[in-house]
Amino acid sequence: MTVNIIEVKNLTKRYGARIALHDVSFDVKRGEIFGILGPNGAGKSTTVECLAGLREPDSGTMTVLGYPVADRRLREVVGVQLQDAQLPDKMRVAEALDLFASFYPRPANPSDLMAELDLSDHAAQSFAKLSGGQRQRLSIALALIGNPTVVILDELTTGLDPIGRREAWGLVQQIRDRGVTVLLITHFMDEAERLCDRVALLNHGRVVALDTPAGLIRRAAQTNLEDAYVALTASASAFAVKE
Repeated sequence: MTVNIIEVKNLTKRYGARIALHDVSFDVKRGEIFGILGPNGAGKSTTVECLAGLREPDSGTMTVLGYPVADRRLREVVGVQLQDAQLPDKMRVAEALDLFASFYPRPANPSDLMAELDLSDHAAQSFAKLSGGQRQRLSIALALIGNPTVVILDELTTGLDPIGRREAWGLVQQIRDRGVTVLLITHFMDEAERLCDRVALLNHGRVVALDTPAGLIRRAAQTNLEDAYVALTASASAFAVKE
């Protein structure tokens, strides 16, 4: 039986007069890579911050593994990699993993995780001296150190070169192969098309379409997800104007 790991219903968030999220609803099924896709300003980061318990929505409900997102039990089963996460410049890779491991009752083995994510040779290196790709690998390691059931990855490949992006894609697939459900937030259409089982397309804080990448491409009568996104968001905007 397919089980929904994450359920978001009618999520709305305002910042003053601006509506960042308007009636957003979606579910994430066990074992899938689910993408939230859209350009900057579409509402992706606000969605993630609400799910991670960093922001309080104005209305709507959110559950992870059946628990409200504010439930303290989720801290042990949800790993989060945020786009702008930073560590102290002098903190070393192994120190960061040991510190984060101390927050969990049954953490992963830091040495095993460093080996899996190709960080062993950088264990004694400070955060300030890590390359962009190495920092992303460390962010993923920190998101996995608690042996989570769900991982939220926010703009994982932003700032990486093409080789680094491809390596990060392989890491996402490795995470899913560990049995972890992945919520992937991205503005890269090719990334979502390559990795995601299903995708929610966000535009101006609204979900304009939700389907598999192939299903969205067929629905829009296009040949790739980027063109499908443009076509579907244009159709949704036209419909909204008519309403």
